[in-house]
Amino acid sequence: MRVLLCAFFIAAFFPMMAAAQTYPSRPVRLIVPFPPGGSNDVVGRMIAAQLSTRLDKPVIVENQGGAGGLIGTEMAARSQPDGYTLLLISVAYAFIPAIYKLPYDPATAFTPVAILGAGPVVIAVTSKLPVNSVKELIALAKEKPGELNYATAGVGSFQHLASELFKLQAGVDIVHIPFKGGGPAMMDVIAGNTQIAIGSLVQMLPQIQAGKLKALGVGSAKRIAALPELPTISEAGVPGYEVTNWWGIVVPAGTPWPVTDRLHKELTAVVSSTETKKRFETEGAEPLSMSPDEFGRFIAAETVKWARVVKDAGIRAE
Repeated sequence: MRVLLCAFFIAAFFPMMAAAQTYPSRPVRLIVPFPPGGSNDVVGRMIAAQLSTRLDKPVIVENQGGAGGLIGTEMAARSQPDGYTLLLISVAYAFIPAIYKLPYDPATAFTPVAILGAGPVVIAVTSKLPVNSVKELIALAKEKPGELNYATAGVGSFQHLASELFKLQAGVDIVHIPFKGGGPAMMDVIAGNTQIAIGSLVQMLPQIQAGKLKALGVGSAKRIAALPELPTISEAGVPGYEVTNWWGIVVPAGTPWPVTDRLHKELTAVVSSTETKKRFETEGAEPLSMSPDEFGRFIAAETVKWARVVKDAGIRAE
């Protein structure tokens, strides 16, 4: 019996080791389950470029947006577990199960590989809106309930949840205007057609620095180096408001562990590099590092947290 068991483990182990030694032998695709132009796309392309160098094979970003990230995520879940399909996930991965009926089990469909980084939300307004602080915005919203509006990447998007949490904690009535992607939503606020945007600082920082958007507060626990004069939303008028977007990489469940181990090591090296640290800092974010098990527990905790927000805000899929 022992001989048979040893033979079984050897037969299973060596093909996996061989796969790891030859991996990757062709281009790898990185599914970003959101349209181009948003913070997830920015981070995905930044990581893909450096991972390509470390793997010595192209890592091709494939945008598959729709349904708050569900479409691209389902596509990844149905992919072969061979290491040639990676999925960029963000905080949306944690709250999708609370909004949509999923055709897969998020707890078992993927294997966590590496967390990449995190960045706070920022609340910004069109330059046409006569407010210059969070307190002034809240006062105006209470003076004109239901007359102000905010733009998001769509129903059930990260911007939607972050904005609804702001409404709940600030006690204001602001109308939701959903778009198909974070890029179009931001451009509409810049144009002044919609008035408010609460979203990832990574996406909006260039527009804020260029004077195209007026930043009122940042959703981190403390002020950030990229905008040191900008108060936190908590200190500016909504005590306890703290919202951060994060990014990581997962692969379809069943991917050989030597391959996921290689990916974890390479991605950890990428986010630890001076280049990535500087890039994240200029984008108003910071790199993070966790073991795959720690990342899995982090995702589970985030899922519980955002399920409460979805319930309290009454968010439903369209």
